[in-house]
Amino acid sequence: MSEQIVPDSEHRGVVARLPQLPRDLALLARFDRPIGWWLLFWPCVFGVWLAGAGWQFALLGWLLLGSIAMRGAGCVYNDIVDADLDRQVVRTALRPVASGRVSKKLAWGWLLALCLVGLVVLLQLRWQAQLVALGSLALVAAYPFMKRITWWPQAWLGMVFNWGLLVGWSELRWDNWDALGCVYAGCIAWVIGYDTIYALQDREDDAMVGIRSSALAMGSRVRAGIGGFYAAAIGLWALGFWLYRPDPLVLLALLPVAGHLAWQVATLDAEDPANPLARFRSNRWAGALMAAACFVVGNA
Repeated sequence: MSEQIVPDSEHRGVVARLPQLPRDLALLARFDRPIGWWLLFWPCVFGVWLAGAGWQFALLGWLLLGSIAMRGAGCVYNDIVDADLDRQVVRTALRPVASGRVSKKLAWGWLLALCLVGLVVLLQLRWQAQLVALGSLALVAAYPFMKRITWWPQAWLGMVFNWGLLVGWSELRWDNWDALGCVYAGCIAWVIGYDTIYALQDREDDAMVGIRSSALAMGSRVRAGIGGFYAAAIGLWALGFWLYRPDPLVLLALLPVAGHLAWQVATLDAEDPANPLARFRSNRWAGALMAAACFVVGNA
């Protein structure tokens, strides 16, 4: 059973104990890799806490459920579209659809079930936030094809993965879009940085099968490129905070997340297969630090 679990799974023991079909469906939705839904959920928290309405635990609970379900749905859709490419990449060849253990028909059914969970979450939001959330569907549908037509699919992923920032904000208020736009742009730069780190694992296979990525586009300057995008993220977040609340003290709230991103760049070793994965996963803590900064700026 262990050979059917992808190398970057975080919950091998839990997933391996499941019967074959539930295990494959869990793998298909990446339930064994929670880093994905953490990275989808944190921007939701940014929007909610920056809005200045306090903790909002009930709202965050719904958004967490939506992040888990819709991240799973996105992964299922991605694997359906990319099955032929996944078979040619060592890290993804054992995925359930690519390996043939799950048929595309069953995968579509699983995708629908996850989307129904997302619909339940959507119905908990006010109509303005519902419209904003639905606006992400075209971006999500187009994402799997971006690696075929651009060297920067990570930029498109940044637009998709940070949409929850706009949803969380629009659930609570409908103003200060200039400030929120800067924070959203900063989040896109953050995603380009961390997903480039993730793409370092597949550079050789991607080059052979014709998949494009920012890791390949940056070549030997990948560390400097990631550092540049992280610096842009901090700069845009700072601008957004300033537009929202012009007080020099609020910029201090970004120091912890800035330090963490600097640590990622300083300790990144592209030649060590385990190092990029660990640095990528550490962005769950970068998200937590940014969320704390948003709470301070929005509520302190």
